[in-house]
Amino acid sequence: MRYHYKRKGRTGFDRCRSRYGRFRNQVDVITSSSGVYRSRRGIFMGVCRGLAEHFNFSVFWLRTIVFFLFLFTGFWPVGVLYIVAGLILKMEPVIPLENEKDQEFYQSYTNSRESAIQRVKRKFDNIDRRIQRMEHTVTSREFEL
Repeated sequence: MRYHYKRKGRTGFDRCRSRYGRFRNQVDVITSSSGVYRSRRGIFMGVCRGLAEHFNFSVFWLRTIVFFLFLFTGFWPVGVLYIVAGLILKMEPVIPLENEKDQEFYQSYTNSRESAIQRVKRKFDNIDRRIQRMEHTVTSREFEL
């Protein structure tokens, strides 16, 4: 029996992470292309109001339907789906999106937190370099009081 200590294959953790990444990308594509958002004015997580606004349906009737489904099917099917929808759907933008450029900008910041953090870090590094140059100029020996 041969033992392979240095397997070139993927470990279980890597496989799980890649599957989660693919699943997360699919969910992002579904939610971003259809424009379904959680409402900021909703009662609990804003899922019902967000769906009602997207499908141009009455919020009252959608909440009533969800409530009766919750009562008749029990907590697990409807309650778990509601919480999962609340975790997956993105919050609606604070400022309404007017054109495709605004939509693309919003999606780039909500989909890729790492790239948003890198942009902010680059901006602050640039500001820090400018302040250092100003301090160097002001504290140089050319300026004597």
